[in-house]
Amino acid sequence: MNDVSNPWPALPFAEWQDTATTLHMWTQVVGKIRLTLSPWTNHSWHVTLYVTSRGLTTSPIPHGVSTFEIRFDFIDHELRILKSDGAVRILTLRAQSVAKFYQEVMKALAELDLPVSINTMPNEIENPIPFDRDEEHRSYDREYANRFWRVLVQSDRVFKEFRSRFCGKCSPVHFFWGSFDLAVTRFSGRPAPPHPGGVPHLPDAITREAYSQEVSSLGFWPGNAAAPTPIFYSYAYPEPAGFAEAKIQPEAAFYQPKIREFVLPHDSVRTAEKPDEVLLDFAQSTYDAASTLGKWDRDALQEVKPSLHFTHPHS
Repeated sequence: MNDVSNPWPALPFAEWQDTATTLHMWTQVVGKIRLTLSPWTNHSWHVTLYVTSRGLTTSPIPHGVSTFEIRFDFIDHELRILKSDGAVRILTLRAQSVAKFYQEVMKALAELDLPVSINTMPNEIENPIPFDRDEEHRSYDREYANRFWRVLVQSDRVFKEFRSRFCGKCSPVHFFWGSFDLAVTRFSGRPAPPHPGGVPHLPDAITREAYSQEVSSLGFWPGNAAAPTPIFYSYAYPEPAGFAEAKIQPEAAFYQPKIREFVLPHDSVRTAEKPDEVLLDFAQSTYDAASTLGKWDRDALQEVKPSLHFTHPHS
C-alpha cells in the first residue's frame, strides 16, 4: 500500500521503470504543446512544467485570444485540459501506449477548438520513438506515479526556500520534460564560453543558448535504466578550477566525474532526521563552491530580506 502520510517516499527506479519511461513520454507530449504555442523565453523557460498540489501543470498557454492549461493530477490520476472560456476535457491516466495518449490529447484539443501540431520525436533520449508510433511504452502504476509527484512536491518546496536566498537572475523552480528532472538555476550575471552541445536529439543551438551565461544549478532526477538511483544534483557551468575537490555537505554527497556533478542520493535525504536541512546544506554548499571558486559577486547576489512588522498578530 502507498503510505500517503510519508512526505518523502521511497522511489526505487527498478520498481517503476516502465511507468517512469511511459510518463516521461507523456510529459514530453504535453510539454511540446506548450513549447509550440508559447513565446520564446530565455534558456527555454517557456517549455517547462510546474509542480502543483496535485501534479504538474503547463501554466496558461496562449492560443489566439484564448488560453488553456493542461494539468496532470496524480491523486485522481487524470489529465485535465482547461480552457479560458470554461470548457474542460478530462482524460483518465491509465495503462495505455504513448501513441494512444498522444491521440487522445490531440483529439481533446481539437474538440476544444485548440488545434496544434507538434514535433512528435522525443528529445534528450537515446533511440527515440515518435509519439504517434510508440506502442512499446504503455505502463502506468498509480502508486509510483503518485510517489514520484510527492518527491517533486517536497523538492519543489525546499528548492523554493533555497531560491529565496538569492537576488540575482534565477530561474523558476521548474520541471524539464526533456531530461525529466526538477531544477532551479542561479546566474552569475556574466557570459559563459560556448557549450559543446551533444545532448541526444536536442539541437546544439538550444543547448548553447541555455548555457550562454554562467550558472550554478540544483535539481532532482529520478534515475533511468542506465543509472537507476534517484539523486539530487548540483553542477556549475563553466566548472571552475577546484570545483570537483570542494568540501560539500552532507557527507553522503560526492562528485561524479562522468557527469561532472555533485550528487546526493535521494535515500540520504528521505531517511534523514531533518530532510529539509540535509537538502539545503547540499544546495548551499555546492553553490558556495561554484560561486566562490568562480569568483561571482556573492555579496551583490545575496538576498537581504526586509524586516516586516505587523500591527496585528496573525491568526
